[in-house]
Amino acid sequence: MTTTPATRPRPAAVILTPSAEARIEALMASAPDDAVGVKLSTPRRGCSGLAYSVDYVTAENPMDEKIQTPGGTFYIDSASVLYLIGSTMDWQEDDFTAGFVFQNPNAKGSCGCGESFTV
Repeated sequence: MTTTPATRPRPAAVILTPSAEARIEALMASAPDDAVGVKLSTPRRGCSGLAYSVDYVTAENPMDEKIQTPGGTFYIDSASVLYLIGSTMDWQEDDFTAGFVFQNPNAKGSCGCGESFTV
């Protein structure tokens, strides 16, 4: 009789705070009809090289990391996962600004305005 070893679930590449999950839920509540989730990617732009981008996604890519949240599905672009492993994504609001904030242990530097980072 052959037994297969028990596998433990792989941790998510990015930790979402409760406020980030709540923001994803709010986004999905008002999302376009064809949206299947929200996706995080790191396109090349800004003065440091990479930036964080969060957008609606209309089709699931099986190569992307997939995280189920109470308010909807959150995807991480497969090409961006290596830059984001171990990161925490938070949603912060104050009187003047609102946005996702990232604590990324892989970032070696960022630009002065905080819009882009380098690894």
